[in-house]
Amino acid sequence: MTQPSAANSRVPLARKFDAVPLLDLQRQYRQIREQVLSVVERLCASQQFVLGAEVESLEREIATFTGAAAAVGCASGTDALWLALAAAGVRPGDAVITTAFSFFASASAIVRAGATPVLVDIEPGTLNLDPAKVEAQLRGAGSYKVTAILPVHLYGQCADMDAFDRIAQEFGMLVIEDAAQAIGAAWRQRRAGALGVTAAFSFYPTKNLSAYGDAGLVTTRDPEMAEHMRRLRNHGSPRRYYHEEIGWNARMDAIQAAILRVKLPYVESWNQQRRERAAKYDLLLAEAGLISRQGSAPLRLLESAAPAHHVFHQYVVRAQRRDELRKFLGERRIGTEIYYPIPLHLQPCFAYLGRREGDLPESERAAQEVLALPMFPELTEDEQRWVVESIAEFYS
Repeated sequence: MTQPSAANSRVPLARKFDAVPLLDLQRQYRQIREQVLSVVERLCASQQFVLGAEVESLEREIATFTGAAAAVGCASGTDALWLALAAAGVRPGDAVITTAFSFFASASAIVRAGATPVLVDIEPGTLNLDPAKVEAQLRGAGSYKVTAILPVHLYGQCADMDAFDRIAQEFGMLVIEDAAQAIGAAWRQRRAGALGVTAAFSFYPTKNLSAYGDAGLVTTRDPEMAEHMRRLRNHGSPRRYYHEEIGWNARMDAIQAAILRVKLPYVESWNQQRRERAAKYDLLLAEAGLISRQGSAPLRLLESAAPAHHVFHQYVVRAQRRDELRKFLGERRIGTEIYYPIPLHLQPCFAYLGRREGDLPESERAAQEVLALPMFPELTEDEQRWVVESIAEFYS
């Protein structure tokens, strides 16, 4: 096995744990239980379950939080992506550039809007969409009518918005943010959600700001786009039983909005705790000799871009013999996950796009190496030490 450096001997031994989960929402719930139960009781008593005042209040609060002009709540992050694309004017016959290394919805929402996803490779350091490759794609776009770029703020770190803004201006297209993993993240002090013409957020239960079920939201700089999205999320209807266009049932439940409003005031401190735990992992892994600048160690950290305020939705490393390591950690009941095991261009449903294995090598390499370690605000230092000690034991 790969031998870590002697620095491992200087790391204090961690106490053993029966299990370290990838995510533990019970710890968060204990902090806010009384507030949550109170708003659930209030919503049940009101019998106002869909949209309404609670959703409108959340929309205003998220717009203020992100710095956007307006926000529109919806049923899921996937619906948010579709709404963001549709309101921005993406239509059948258009093409939208996005990353090949993301959750499926980043590309499937483009298809749902009637457009063609153009999948482009990633930067090896951040694993975000590579602006240089996007520019090269556009200069050789051929018959594609590319109308928008959809960068994904992967794992809670904003993509290079300086570069994408420049590219969008040069080629006359829009930037639409996939901010599903990035509530509270920022690029040059501007928050995700206020960087593109529209931006999609997910409040799936695993997210930094999470609902108790599915929910999503779109922010925009254009109040008219917001009104359009409000119609689209309600079957294209500005008022009951009158339909100006074909929309969708993408309405947000009021109970989810109420729970999100309880959690929103905490999200800044929770994100800061995630940043602190990421820094602790960096330190512990370095002390254990598991990472090195020369690349000879078994793990490689992802890079954080200087202009980015990273909120660490996930803490992800690139690992040698990743699948064996994951199995070893699983036997110790240490939670891990692979985000993502198959790049989008190799998904069977996207075979019609004509991409083949080897076409996007950085995405394919990342899919073979990435591993998410336990990350949540309440994770203890002792638990982190046990995770790192276990990784060191595997590679010893």
